[in-house]
Amino acid sequence: MQKEQFDITGMTCSACSTRVEKSVAKLPGIKEVSVNLLKNSMVTSYDESVLDTAGIVQAVEKAGYGAIPKASAQNKSRTTTPAAKPEVSTAQAEYKQMKQRLLLSALFTIPLFYISMGHMMGWPLPSSLLGMENAISFAFTQFLLLIPVVFINFKYYRMGFKTLFHGSPNMDSLIAIGSSAAIVYGIYAIYKIGIGFG
Repeated sequence: MQKEQFDITGMTCSACSTRVEKSVAKLPGIKEVSVNLLKNSMVTSYDESVLDTAGIVQAVEKAGYGAIPKASAQNKSRTTTPAAKPEVSTAQAEYKQMKQRLLLSALFTIPLFYISMGHMMGWPLPSSLLGMENAISFAFTQFLLLIPVVFINFKYYRMGFKTLFHGSPNMDSLIAIGSSAAIVYGIYAIYKIGIGFG
């Protein structure tokens, strides 16, 4: 029996880790599989005469996620220069990327919140965004601030719809469907406002 550890990418909730675990457990030759969501890792025990690393990676990718054998990740770190930084775990890398996306999103979300909710709280807004005669510019300004937020967080849409089409929706699917519905309705509302004032 061969025991091997993998770094798993793309997991965001327990539904993800369960999906990966079930997909790998179905493979012939697998004796044991355990997925750790917090560490973004998976440990497998398998019969190497029946199954190989490539087969396991393929099963994980078919489920909508990514898998990197720990051995190949360690070999990469050994072949780097002596001055190279110590290896960063997949979970740490994912956390760092998420933090960057949050900060970049905030740059556009804070002005979006101010414009969309400011008039309800008595905050000053430019006159070009106030009144029924400026309804189109009010709505379209919000839409323009939304586009970068969607672009920065497109990972949620890519993974969410991918796992949905694989029949195993997760939290990314919830975000993707909910926000897509709001965006489509927002575009329709802008169109209706335009028709009304046309």
